[in-house]
Amino acid sequence: MAKLLVKLQRYFRRKPVRFFTLLALYLAAGSLAFLHSGFSGEPRVPGSPRSPPRAEGPGLPYLGVMQLSRGFRAAATMSGAGRRHGPWFKSTSKEPAERGKARENGSSRSRAVRGRSGREKEEDRARYIGCYVDNTRRRTLRGMSFFDYKKMTVFRCQDNCAERGYLYAGLEFGAECYCGHKIQAPNASESECNMECKGERSNTCGGINRLSIYRLELAQESARRYGSAIFQGCFRRPDNVSIALPASRLMLNMSVDKCVDFCTEKEYPLSALAGTSCHCGFPTTLFPLHEREDEQLCAQKCPGEDFESCGTAEFLLVYQTQVQDNRCMDRRFLPTRAKQLVALASFPGAGNTWARHLIELATGFYTGSYYFDGSLYNKGFKGERDHWRSGRTICIKTHESGQKEIESFDSAILLIRNPYKALMAEFNRKYGGHIGFAAHAHWKGKEWPEFVANYAPWWATHTLDWLRYGKKVLVVHFEDLKRDLFVQLQRMVGLLGITACEDRLLCVEGQKDGNFKRSGLRKLEYDPYTPEMRKMISGYIRTVDTALKLRNLSGVPDDYYPR
Repeated sequence: MAKLLVKLQRYFRRKPVRFFTLLALYLAAGSLAFLHSGFSGEPRVPGSPRSPPRAEGPGLPYLGVMQLSRGFRAAATMSGAGRRHGPWFKSTSKEPAERGKARENGSSRSRAVRGRSGREKEEDRARYIGCYVDNTRRRTLRGMSFFDYKKMTVFRCQDNCAERGYLYAGLEFGAECYCGHKIQAPNASESECNMECKGERSNTCGGINRLSIYRLELAQESARRYGSAIFQGCFRRPDNVSIALPASRLMLNMSVDKCVDFCTEKEYPLSALAGTSCHCGFPTTLFPLHEREDEQLCAQKCPGEDFESCGTAEFLLVYQTQVQDNRCMDRRFLPTRAKQLVALASFPGAGNTWARHLIELATGFYTGSYYFDGSLYNKGFKGERDHWRSGRTICIKTHESGQKEIESFDSAILLIRNPYKALMAEFNRKYGGHIGFAAHAHWKGKEWPEFVANYAPWWATHTLDWLRYGKKVLVVHFEDLKRDLFVQLQRMVGLLGITACEDRLLCVEGQKDGNFKRSGLRKLEYDPYTPEMRKMISGYIRTVDTALKLRNLSGVPDDYYPR
């Protein structure tokens, strides 16, 4: 063996090039073998199950809310839960294994929880009023109708009628949906509405020639429409109608379409029907559209259309035409640099973009942002591109909740929304965009339980941090802003140091939806929250409610608590 080695040594001394060539080939072969072992993994035959993913080790923290732009620098320094909750509050979220168990329990929750009575589940948008007789020759509800003999639900019928502007939704024969503005038949016994919904067997969808009818309490939010006109309501005739509504015409063959077309041609945003008189104008202090009357006071049949109401001489039926009210559409940057930085702070999904739209219309100045969102800039939020400290915008959108970030603002409007609604809105935005929707697979998969576990604690800590570190904070509840936009917008504009013109605010009411309102047609038809999620979120609601009351503020609205 020694002689062989000596011979090889002498050979390679005489021919060094061959030695280095063999050495290079050896190293290359070793490298290829190493790479193959690292990438080949476990061979898998098509159709065989994948190897289970490696579980998190006990020493690894469960990462919470992901970093959003510049907002979550503090996340890198956290330990334990993924989001810093501050000294007031500690997350009740469990370890990853317990989260998995909660998700498993949530996916197998009982049919009773999943299929609560439609009359209770839809109470916030519709009120059940009874079982009514129907006739195939003369329908009780004479508006739009549609049938679905496989998937009809109470929610689907209500949502379709509300989206098209009707006041009532009725279900018949388990699969038929009828919409209308007026019920034109007598009541029937409740026992006669006895057929299960085809797509929701826990609920009742009328019977044979019997309608289960709901009044759509919030139909105006979806824009009650006659063609292109949006129904506003029944209102008492203003004292000086010729000044409040300057254009008018006598129409002996009056119908909604005729009056709306006349006002559209005259380029007015309001069309008011008073029997055989059609009036047109703008919402003003003389006719603000704030005090609706009972619609029955306007229920006088139109001379030119049997199934429409045209109001009376004393009570006007008002519609919004497609003419844009331009009194509040002009916007610009501040003429001089702002002396103070005002935050428009909210948890994601709490309506910040909508509030920005309202503030821009009410003040005439652009709003800025702590971030940059190209889609918002393209939709007209021109302050989106400015640096948040530029001083050219009236207020700054932010979702930040750290002490340093909060203390960089001189004052703030803190927008708070029901966490159940806010979490769903942000989940839709995250997986579907500003006006899109998360896919069914996201709601039913692991994404939704993980999202709730991470984001629900943040909903509470966001409010608590702003109450603690904010210098001058005006609290506005999203629900109050929707319900009483004029008054709440006056408060917000007042904090911004702008004298609000009432006519401009009335114009804002007519343009309030903007470009970021999700359609009601794609809402979930089931409750995505498990009992465990509700228990956790209810605890956060109570914590925020207590913090608000300790500062002599009104607590959270009653509808934050689940029924």
